[in-house]
Amino acid sequence: MDPVTQGALGAVVAQGLAGRRKLAAIACYGAVAGMAPDLDVLIQSPDDPLLFLEFHRQFTHSLFFIPFGALVVAWLMYWLGERGCFWKGLSWREAYLASLAGYATHGLLDACTSYGTQLFWPFTDFRAAWDLISIIDPVFTFPILAAVLLAGSRHRRWIAGAACGWAALYLSVGALQQQRALDAAMDVAALRGHVPEQISVKPSFANLLLWKAIYRHEGRFYVDGIRAGTEIRWCVGQSIEALKLERDFPALAADSLQARDIQRFRWFSDDHLAVHQGYSRIVDMRYSLIPTSIDPMWGIEVDQGQQDRHVRWWADRTMSADQRRDFLSLLLGGSCVAL
Repeated sequence: MDPVTQGALGAVVAQGLAGRRKLAAIACYGAVAGMAPDLDVLIQSPDDPLLFLEFHRQFTHSLFFIPFGALVVAWLMYWLGERGCFWKGLSWREAYLASLAGYATHGLLDACTSYGTQLFWPFTDFRAAWDLISIIDPVFTFPILAAVLLAGSRHRRWIAGAACGWAALYLSVGALQQQRALDAAMDVAALRGHVPEQISVKPSFANLLLWKAIYRHEGRFYVDGIRAGTEIRWCVGQSIEALKLERDFPALAADSLQARDIQRFRWFSDDHLAVHQGYSRIVDMRYSLIPTSIDPMWGIEVDQGQQDRHVRWWADRTMSADQRRDFLSLLLGGSCVAL
């Protein structure tokens, strides 16, 4: 999730588990702890552009690391508080418990999105992605943020508790909507006479109404939009061939550095790879700005003439005016048919 949401949820959970006093100070500890795991984005290398894929949402986000990460945050915040920062006044025990509560929310909330979080590191590199909520969703975030401010200023713990209930309710609605969208995606595949080898549905940007469905059948990915309103509507999308290395990159040596980088990217993308824009870009088919589109948000560029060098990473998250119009049309049900 975005840093504001992570900080707000960390703060409100810390407030909800605290006593009535010092809720503003406790919120500061919870908020910082709620955001702290994302400091792993600093683990990068100019020589290896895929290094950040392996470490973002890895050890700092695991359940195993929670007490240690909370300890670091609590020590730093307590040290600053003792030197006059406005969140001073907590005992060490209160500081640690607030940090522990905030830190514990981060990996679990990230796992509710579709990016993938290594919750069970170091025991496995499995990336948990429950696909319940978009990485940015103001409908989820703003009530929680407002509750943090109100609980801290009015010293009312019940407000924080109500916000925790709101978060649980919203994610539960996300789970319900996901199941509706998944059932619809299975129906779409059946209408085409397909039996999916892989299938998933993911919420589109900032809502739980419009979902992206993607499935694999006989070497192709099929992408569609599912609008899960009072009635289920199918927004017909596009398809593309799945990556096949020996066909798409016949000159690529199996033991080359670029071939190994492709396997790293395959792990990150859960094998949702295709070739885009000729035969140079390998893209992650799970993500697109428009749920019916095969236009990707990120990928890698392969150069078969320089196989001893790392692939190049690229990303494009900008949405054009035409894409915004298309997205709004789909969100409102345009170009979609009832299932």
